[in-house]
Parts: sequence; C-alpha cells; structure tokens
Amino acid sequence: MNRRAKIFQQQGQPVLSVDTKKKELVGQYRHGGREWHLQGQPEEVNVHDCPDEVLGKIIPYGVYAEATNTGWVSVGVEHDTAACAVETVRRWWRHMGSKVYPKAKRLLMTADGGGSNGSRCRRWKVELQRLADAIGRCISVCHFPPGPSKWNKIEHRMFCHSTENWRGRPLVSREVVVNLIGHTTTTTGLAMRSALDENSSPTGREVTDQQLESLAIKRDKFHGEWNDTIRPKT
Repeated sequence: MNRRAKIFQQQGQPVLSVDTKKKELVGQYRHGGREWHLQGQPEEVNVHDCPDEVLGKIIPYGVYAEATNTGWVSVGVEHDTAACAVETVRRWWRHMGSKVYPKAKRLLMTADGGGSNGSRCRRWKVELQRLADAIGRCISVCHFPPGPSKWNKIEHRMFCHSTENWRGRPLVSREVVVNLIGHTTTTTGLAMRSALDENSSPTGREVTDQQLESLAIKRDKFHGEWNDTIRPKT
C-alpha cells in the first residue's frame, strides 16, 4: 500500500486516507482533559451520559490528504453509512481536491477493512461508482486487512489532533463540533475544514446482484478482495 501511494504521489495524483471517527454525544457532557476556568467556577456537566433526544449524537467522517497535509470532515447526524462516507469524499473533491489537483485523472484511497467503507460493503462500491461517474476520475481503493487498521494515516495525523482540540470541552451543539474540528491546526501545518451533513442516511438499503455486476470495477492481481479500481462509465 505504501509503495502504491508513493507511485500515485510521484505522478501528481491525490492519495487519501478515509475513516469514521468515534461517535460523540452532543450536549452538556463531560470530556476528558483540562481547560482553564476561574477558581471555584468549573463548568457543570450532566451526571449521566444518556443521549439528548433532540441533539443526539454526531458521526464525524474524515478525508485526509497526505501530500498537502489537509483534511475534510463531514459531521453526520444520523447513521454511519456508505452513502455518508462517499458524500464526504465528494465534498472534499468539490471544495478542496479539484482546486489542488485540477489535472488529476485518478485518485487513491486507503481505508479500513470494515465499517461503512469496508471491503465487503456492497453499498460502498455502488456509491463509489456514482462518485467516479460524477467526477470523471478512476477511484482506486486499498483496504487494510483485519488487524492493522490503526496504520491508516488519518488516525494519527488528523483525528488525534481534532480530539485534542476539544479536550475538556462539552460539545454543547453541532455548530460547536464543526467549529472545533474546522479550527484544528498543528505545528506541522495541518489545515482542516468541516461541515455539517444533515442528509438522511437510512440503513438497510440492499444492493442487488445486478447492481453489483453493473459496476465498472477491476480487481487488482495482488489481493483483489482488498484492492480494486472503479472506472467512470461515461
């Protein structure tokens, strides 16, 4: 995977690391860490962590571009689905990627082997086909095998810093979450953008065999069950 990523970067093609961050409760809930307050005036938080009926939870899905040290995070409010994952990649391309890589002909993504972007997730592949058709680029995906998913660069180059940015702070609203993520920076130059994704993301949407067979997908010779490329149909 590392060798293939270097080849893409040498050719000036984008290499992305994608993943879902841990779900977080929105509301006056405790977060580990320390923040400065006036003596005797600590910020009060709820004793129990039952989800708020109105605010609920947020599901951050991120895209990290290694070459530019930049990232995009969509803050979902319903479910962690393949549609939400691909929508995040689409937003990254629209707002960031197409400006940095206007002449890109293909892009490479590294992802965990399970979850909404899993190697066995049919909906993930169908949504990627729609994205490839929309942007007119080939999309190559390399999935980590079971076990070493923590090697995914987004974990230790982006998500860890956004978590540190809200340490000790209650996530009192969705807007607060978006702002805290979007204003995350590091001494190495990490720049992030974030936006709320309120699109409906129903679960249980089945993909038929006919839909799967219609994909313009090519399995790689090296572990084709984890690595493949989807070409645009038009």
